[in-house]
Amino acid sequence: MKRQVIALALAAALPLAAQAADGITYNYVQGGYVYSDVKGPDADGWGLNGSVAVHPNFHLIAEYNNQDVKHSSAGFEQSRIGGGYNTAIGKNTDFVADIAYDVTKVKHGGPKAEGYSVETGVRSLLMPNVEGYAKVGYMDTNKTSGEAFGRLGANVMFNQNWGLNADVRLIQGGERQYFIGPRFTW
Repeated sequence: MKRQVIALALAAALPLAAQAADGITYNYVQGGYVYSDVKGPDADGWGLNGSVAVHPNFHLIAEYNNQDVKHSSAGFEQSRIGGGYNTAIGKNTDFVADIAYDVTKVKHGGPKAEGYSVETGVRSLLMPNVEGYAKVGYMDTNKTSGEAFGRLGANVMFNQNWGLNADVRLIQGGERQYFIGPRFTW
């Protein structure tokens, strides 16, 4: 039931005649360092994610990260694949809504959590070479009863193609996940 309500709400918000704001692109790939500050031992590792525009208002997204729990042989992998809608709500600002299928696997044959997530928020070109974004979201899996989260981030572009992305995901209950790494945009 939750999935149908969320899908209906996203569909109702889609004015199909708009396009992305000036200077914001949905074509990028980035990789870098991931750190999870969770209850219990923290974890860190590497991540890779990206987006491809398939229409002026629609994009596909994919994320993967691989982390090891500090001071143990445990670890986990997280992946996410989905799509999103974007539309200009100002000259330099887009409204963004994403929906994705999410999987978290504990390494070495541990349990696997599968579910979905939705995010909505804004991306805005703050300066000619700096973009910021703020989103709120909800994730529900077969191992959790659902949790809300917020995401804040920024992209600093050094030239037309290369930049640096920094992102923090603030998860309900006080957990946080950080990402920092280079971004290639086309």
